Amino acid sequence: MLIIGERINGMFRDIANAINTGDPTAVQEWAKKQEKNGAGWLDINTGPASDDPVKHMKWLVEVTQEVSDVPLALDSTNYDAIEAGLEICKQPALINSVPAEWPKMERVFEMAQKYNAGVIGLAMNEKGIPKDAESRVALAMELCACADGYGISMEDLYIDPLLLPVNVGQDHGPEVLETLRQIKTLSDPAPKTTIGLSNISQGTKKRELINRICAVMLIAAGLDTAVGDACDDELMEAIACARLIMNLDIYCDSFVEVYKNRW
Repeated sequence: MLIIGERINGMFRDIANAINTGDPTAVQEWAKKQEKNGAGWLDINTGPASDDPVKHMKWLVEVTQEVSDVPLALDSTNYDAIEAGLEICKQPALINSVPAEWPKMERVFEMAQKYNAGVIGLAMNEKGIPKDAESRVALAMELCACADGYGISMEDLYIDPLLLPVNVGQDHGPEVLETLRQIKTLSDPAPKTTIGLSNISQGTKKRELINRICAVMLIAAGLDTAVGDACDDELMEAIACARLIMNLDIYCDSFVEVYKNRW
């Protein structure tokens, strides 16, 4: 499983301050830390601190690319901001994200086609997040159909079955695991999968422990990527170990370092 580093996000106080002051120090420090610890992508999100998401998305992309060559996942519900970021990305990016709603899918997949970008598709629509795996898979099929219509490869489509915090949506957990298993049967090649890993532990105690155990279980169900804390060493070690047990990587004594350096 590849980790999409979550830390360059305006909901964090230091990144919000960087956006408001125009000081790139915190952004660039987190970009380098996450890259060093094995992040395969860096998620870029202006967050609620921004009063001009288009301007600030461009700035975050620019200052991040000054210090890191890791590909970027542009994270916003403002598609003008995402397109502004796509225009200056040095390599193909990942659009994060679009629900299974046709006007929004058309806008996002058109951008993906234009900029050779991947897309994270959310298993939700205007009615919200369904509870059962069957409904989530049906929405995943809609995302696959739209992507195919725009010539987007299934290998560039990442379906997110949407984890809810375990303290409020505990009964969704098994449904998410089953959704991941079923998504891999939708096509050949199958779409990839992703998840907002830290969502599972929002509002709970022992957040890091919950995230780590959840990551291992998700890998066993077929998860390909996750937006998470690339600087949590124990999380990265757990992922590396789970990949060994699932026969995704060949064992060597330095398997953790190999995992962190492979991306």
